[in-house]
Amino acid sequence: MLVEMKGITKDFGPVRALDNVDFKIDAGEIIGLVGENGAGKTTLMNILAGTYFATKGDVFINEEKVQINNIRVANLLGIRFIRQELNLCNDLQVFENMFLADEIKNKYGLLNKKEMIQQSEMVFKRMNVNIDPESIMRDLQAAEKQLVEIAKALLFKCELIIMDEPTTALSTHEITNLFKIMRLLVKEGVSFIYISHKMPELFDICEKYYVLRDGKLVSQGEFEDIDENDLTEMMIGRYLLDEEFSEHTNSSREEVAISVKNLFGKGFNNITFDVHKGEVLAITGLQGSGRDDIADALFGEVSFSGLLEIDGKQIKPGSNIRKFMKRGIGLVPRMRKERGIHNDLSIYDNINMAYLNTKFKDLLISNKKVHSRYIQSKKALDIRAGNPRNAITSLSGGNQQKVILGKWLETDADVLLFDNPTQGIDVGTKFEIYHLIAKLAKQGKAIIVFSPEFLEIYKVADKCIVLYKGTINVVLDREDITEKNIMYYSTGANLEVENA
Repeated sequence: MLVEMKGITKDFGPVRALDNVDFKIDAGEIIGLVGENGAGKTTLMNILAGTYFATKGDVFINEEKVQINNIRVANLLGIRFIRQELNLCNDLQVFENMFLADEIKNKYGLLNKKEMIQQSEMVFKRMNVNIDPESIMRDLQAAEKQLVEIAKALLFKCELIIMDEPTTALSTHEITNLFKIMRLLVKEGVSFIYISHKMPELFDICEKYYVLRDGKLVSQGEFEDIDENDLTEMMIGRYLLDEEFSEHTNSSREEVAISVKNLFGKGFNNITFDVHKGEVLAITGLQGSGRDDIADALFGEVSFSGLLEIDGKQIKPGSNIRKFMKRGIGLVPRMRKERGIHNDLSIYDNINMAYLNTKFKDLLISNKKVHSRYIQSKKALDIRAGNPRNAITSLSGGNQQKVILGKWLETDADVLLFDNPTQGIDVGTKFEIYHLIAKLAKQGKAIIVFSPEFLEIYKVADKCIVLYKGTINVVLDREDITEKNIMYYSTGANLEVENA
């Protein structure tokens, strides 16, 4: 299937999100669609998927002009959009999700469950994956849910699959398996549009690229003709990578800000470490290593046993999150849209929420002070927003993340937990966050960064804890933080050697 978009322009009131963009994909291609947050990538795909109407421009399929008036029309034309937030019902069975709104019925109008289960099994077999169609969706891992979305697309003869940040919650092994399935389907003529900020993935799986910047198409070509620096320059308008963090500065001081001793909980055991004021500690490990669980425990989200001290004062196990906040701990959480923002509230409300829960002592909320705090964060973090009374969801992902950062800076927290802080963030905003982490460390903040990405760890960390099966396998000093060492210890390879 040949799909062409010509002269696509999209206006949201006075704001032009897309400006005369052309895009083309042929059968059996994987094209990377890249650009900073707010560049227009998702808007362009929403037009192709029937979510938005273009202000100007046309869409052609196999050289015939089509009107994609809604999502169902797009699906009937063979186009499916698998979004970063998967569109699945956790309380339903897998096959029920597969056929939702397209159920097979018998001649009496009753659901033909047997036929739906059989067809689901057939498509899973085609993909060479082992998923039980009768299992409950909530019991599946993130990678399996991603595969269910792909299977659903194939079930209804989809020929073009749009994937928006599909590997956000996947381990390295799961990403490898996903790419294997994509390559298998490409041989059958299925095409993919792959939206991602992860450079290695783009160069691994995609053949061609389209780069958007400020709503305009600025470049297109073959990945084999460029490198990561070239792509970065196209996205943000200048070279950025190597020179930005050529020298790492350690701002660690003698005073211990947070001390963890013999911490036990679901997913981790016997965790012990100190973080000094001005120090950046990275905690990494493979999916299921306990990394996420430790982050949750240090913010009071899950129960634990052991000793946790902030500035020498103990926080008792069982304390609620507000107690942790009042003691000076802030968390920039993973899975921003699920755990970091309040979708129904304004930018104002989101950025002031932590302050109002920890520092606010007045009888009434002053709109003037609320606005003043917002302006302070807006300037400090370069938050690109129009009316702060608009919903937080009106912002791009990168600006949403800046609002979350601003929320915790307002509390003046002494210990800041950054849990996968650049998840789904463009390369330009990533470096802004790295600079902010370095700046906060210089100010004496103790920072713990939970991340699966080596380059992120290397750019910010003074030392790194590598987890394996819920325990600390090794603590790497700055000079020992290499990709080889992190992979070696995160897979437990050293333990196999010791036990041999």
